[in-house]
Amino acid sequence: MTALLLDGAAVVVTGAGSGIGAALARRLTAAGARVVVNDRDPVAAQRVAAEVGGPAFPADVTDPAQVAALVDFAWESFGALDLFCANAGVAPPAEAANAWELAWRVNVLAHVHAAEALLPRWLAAGRGRLLVTASAAGLLTMLGNAPYAVTKHAAVSYAEWLRASYAHRGITVQALCPQGVRTPMLEASGPGGGVLLDPGAISAEEVAEAVVEALGGDSFLVLPHGEVADFYQRRATDPDRWLRGMNRLQQDLEKRLGTG
Repeated sequence: MTALLLDGAAVVVTGAGSGIGAALARRLTAAGARVVVNDRDPVAAQRVAAEVGGPAFPADVTDPAQVAALVDFAWESFGALDLFCANAGVAPPAEAANAWELAWRVNVLAHVHAAEALLPRWLAAGRGRLLVTASAAGLLTMLGNAPYAVTKHAAVSYAEWLRASYAHRGITVQALCPQGVRTPMLEASGPGGGVLLDPGAISAEEVAEAVVEALGGDSFLVLPHGEVADFYQRRATDPDRWLRGMNRLQQDLEKRLGTG
């Protein structure tokens, strides 16, 4: 089991202007890490950076050149980069005209850009850790929002590929897959997301605590909602039964929202 010593660790957290990213920045700093706070919103990035006493680096993680600059900045600031939390994500309304393109660029390609910027130095050093914030939707699904569900599946798949390809060379890749989390993203998910996720939603701080615990080992899946593991096992064991159950849930959702 490989543990990451957080005291003194050099860390980047993307999408850290609010929600899970901000909670991660605060919790990792409390554990002794030195954190670069990234967000597309410069004001949000600066606000959280001021809280944690670290540098801010506003950047759009869908732009590979900006991601490369973020990685370079961390190395220049700290002389190392031990952990990259690829946390930025979006859940655009499924009916939005650019929903598929935006979800693909942020929820999938941002992780690709991060890995491409990180791997040369990490492979040369023989160590590095990437935490991909995906979602329980990437292990199960998300009714009512195909772009989100499909791109989160792709995020988990890419993290799996990285883990399978580079674990023997010292690269630890973990996939954070929470279910409902009380963040602005959940608030913006619409009535369907609220009905499905609100009852079991946890705080961003609880997610950050689960991450810190997971960094003490090297388990691939980080599941702040323990029941997700059971759902995932049922899905794999009997996919037809699981899909029938999900379809019943979809029908119930339509009735509750008056859309059926």
